[in-house]
Amino acid sequence: MSAVRVLAAAAAVLLAALLQVSVLSQVAWHGVVPNLVLLVVVAAGLVRGASFAMVLGLAAGLLLDLAPPADHVAGRWALALVLVGLVAGQVNREARGSAGAVVATVAVCSLLGTTVFALTGALLGDPITSVGSVLGVVGLALLLDVVLTPLVLPPLMAMFRRLEPARGLAWQR
Repeated sequence: MSAVRVLAAAAAVLLAALLQVSVLSQVAWHGVVPNLVLLVVVAAGLVRGASFAMVLGLAAGLLLDLAPPADHVAGRWALALVLVGLVAGQVNREARGSAGAVVATVAVCSLLGTTVFALTGALLGDPITSVGSVLGVVGLALLLDVVLTPLVLPPLMAMFRRLEPARGLAWQR
């Protein structure tokens, strides 16, 4: 793995986390913000595959878990984003290019990530007001992530594609 790819992925995660925690938190809708970090992990999974996206998801999740104003047990976002990276990386190579498959992948990954985060909170004793409120938060998070997909994923996917090494044998280049 090249240092440039690692630095670019780290910069994308850091920028997404900063925007999510500082800017988007100011315009939260019922306390829910779009998960830009999740979108970075999905883009990495769609372009680079599951292994890269899972490692990126672990690092990005730990960053979210430790970034202020985190008020939950560390590791919950890390687990959720590792699973998101796995799912996004498993999308069929042929389907990855279509806009419908990208939006569907974001929807599934948003649902998965937010649900895993909420369920681990319930298992670890976070106070949950009701199942209905959790479902409302998960649905709203899914909607916000899907709405931002056309704005966020194309440039991220282009960046990850550009950093992908040329495929094929050396004598074919």
